[in-house]
Formats: sequence, C-alpha cells, structure tokens
Amino acid sequence: MELKRVVVTGLGAVTPIGNSVSEYWDSLLKGVSGAGPITLFDASKFKTQFACEVKNFDPLKYFEKKEVRKYDRYAQFAIAAATESVEDAGFDMEAVDKDRVGVIFAAGIGGIATFEQEVGGFYASEERIPRFNPFFIPKMIGDIAAGHISMMYGFRGPNFGTVSACASSTHAISVAFDLIRLGKADAIVAGGAEAAITAGGVGGFNSMHALSTRNDDPEHASRPFSKSRDGFVMGEGSGSLVLEELEHALKRGAKIYAEVVGCGASADAYHMTATHPEGLGATLVMRNALKDAEMNADEIDYINVHGTSTPVGDPSEVKAIKEVFGEHAYKLNISSTKSMTGHLLGATGAIEAIASVLAVKNDVIPPTINHAEGDEDPDVDANLNFTFNKPQQRVVRAALSNTFGFGGHNSSIIVKKFAK
Repeated sequence: MELKRVVVTGLGAVTPIGNSVSEYWDSLLKGVSGAGPITLFDASKFKTQFACEVKNFDPLKYFEKKEVRKYDRYAQFAIAAATESVEDAGFDMEAVDKDRVGVIFAAGIGGIATFEQEVGGFYASEERIPRFNPFFIPKMIGDIAAGHISMMYGFRGPNFGTVSACASSTHAISVAFDLIRLGKADAIVAGGAEAAITAGGVGGFNSMHALSTRNDDPEHASRPFSKSRDGFVMGEGSGSLVLEELEHALKRGAKIYAEVVGCGASADAYHMTATHPEGLGATLVMRNALKDAEMNADEIDYINVHGTSTPVGDPSEVKAIKEVFGEHAYKLNISSTKSMTGHLLGATGAIEAIASVLAVKNDVIPPTINHAEGDEDPDVDANLNFTFNKPQQRVVRAALSNTFGFGGHNSSIIVKKFAK
C-alpha cells in the first residue's frame, strides 16, 4: 500500500503571547515573554505566584453569553484555535465530504478548573447536598474539545482526544498524520488545549518542585539551558493545525504551509515525572521520527526542543540531540519557545508544531530568550546553537519538534518545505 502525502493547510492559536497565529508568530520573533503575576486565582500564599496566562481572551467572540458556562476554559481555547485553523484552511463547507474530515484534539489534564469549582463547592457546603452542575462531567472530560469542534462543523470523521501529559497534542498530530496517510480521512483538525492555571494545577506542580519560583522576575523565569534555571513556567492556551491529504488539498486549491513527513513515539520507562538522565527515550523518539520520514539526520535544520527550563530535563535532551545528530548537531539551530510561552502542558506540542511549520515556511528560527552571558551550564554543550535571545534567518528545509510528558511519554514530528 502506497502511503498518501500529508500537508498543513490551516493554523490556529490562542497563546500567552497572542490570540491568533499572526500575533503569536510576531511575538515569538520579537522575543516577547508571556509571563506575569497570576490573575486567575489568588496565588498570594503559593510558592509560585506567576504564570503565562492568555490575555484579553473574549469567549463572547465564539459563544452566546448563555452558552459560555457550558464550556471549561480549556475547551473555549480549543474552539477558538480550531475556528481560526478551519477558516484559514478555507474549506467549502458545501462541497467537502464531512464524513472524511475528523477532529483529534488533546488535553493533558482537561477541565481542572471545572473540577475544582464543582467538587470544592460540594465540600464547602456544610450540608454536603450534591447540587452538581449537569455540565460538570462534560465540561471536565479531556475529550470534549474534539467533540465540540466536530459538532460545530458537522465533521463526522475520526474523532477523539489523546492523553499523554505534555506530549498529548504532538501525539494528536501524529495520529492524524497516520490516519490521513493510510487513507482513512481526507483532512483532520488536530491539536490540543489546556487551562490548568488554577489553585490545584499550580499547587500540585509546586509540591513536586517542578515550577520556577522566581516571583520577583517572572518575565525572565523561563530560561532553558541556562545554569540558573529553576523550573518551568506554567502556560495555557491552544494550538490547532489542519492536516490534509495532498491531492485533496491541491484539488481544492488550498494554500500549503508545509508537509508533515514523519512522526515518532517512545517511552523512557524510567520515572513518573523525570526524563531519563541519559535521554534514552528522547534519543529513540527522534530516531523513530527520522526513520519514519526516511530522512537523514543532516537534513534537519531546526529542532524546536521540549526545553522546559528544568534542571534535569534540559541537559538530557541535549545529550539525546548530540547522540542522534552527531556532528550535524553543531550545524543546526535549536530553540525553546517555552522561554516565551511557558509550558502549555497538553497544548504545548501543538503551538510548537505551529512554530516549526512557520520556521520552515519563513526561513527564520524563533529564539530561546532569557539567556544571560556568564550563565552557561557546564552540563549543556555551549558549542550548540541554542538561538539565544534573537531570531536567526537561515534556510529551514525541515524542522523536528520534540515533546516529552510525565509518565515517560515522548513524541516527535518532522515537517519540511512542500515541493510537488
């Protein structure tokens, strides 16, 4: 069986540094930090009091006022990003076969704010009367964003969510890629959303000592690969990509951003939350993606790394890159856009896939911000090009995007310039 080719024809984003793809990309190239004091709840007693929140998001652009309460914040983000991506793809909704258009949309946690509100309300009541909102469960579950998006457009193709913590949305894109190239769908809206900047989300990660506590300087807290890094900065938002079978896209005259050519998956099989110190799972997932794409390591010009700004995670990913790419590791560009967006958990792979697609399309590498001279980590090879602080123009033939999740889940995808 000959596999079909898959291209990207639509993009959508809601991020801490812009509520559209154009705003997001512009902010990435300008090196804008999305970090600031938490406003979504009172964090004054928490070890970490800042995050990368989405700003100026108006759900009334997408929902009637009385409908807003039916959707958790994460699902609102998902619908907003998906709407932008579908409009960007330019489908003729009268002509497209909706039986062959799917939605695969991820969340690492899902509706945690809804859970806190409903369960917290129950336990706060002295009577413990179970007055739960009938929308409680459908708002909370991690698959509901995919369902809502399919219902909006009547897309009846493959429809579900993927859950692999911070690797969730890269797995969603990978599964969409597989289904289309196997001929099981003509197009799929793929991505992820997350909105976990809540008391439980921040408090839970704080208890694990996973978050930065640099409360006096939030904008510079996410500093991947720098010696003084002290944990990740939580973000929220959504990214959505329309993946489409090539001939289907050409037939309708769609614009094509890039081609998806390979994906990989692996497990660390090591620890609940820590990456393998030698990067074994990361090494394997990148090799799997290259093998799937039938590409050599020296054909990759950019790696959008997982790069969360944690003491353990950053060096292990660097070890994996050097193992996989050898001498070519010193010729390609590496950057962590989490230095600007923070870590969007289950949505992070989607917004970073968008950054990778746009790097390929525009031949420019977004930077890793917040690195200061003299803050080099001896465990991180300083001869690698981490694209510190400023974007870099270069031809980007192909880009690889890494995401790694709690539980040891690893996922990578490769996109390259489209050529007939």
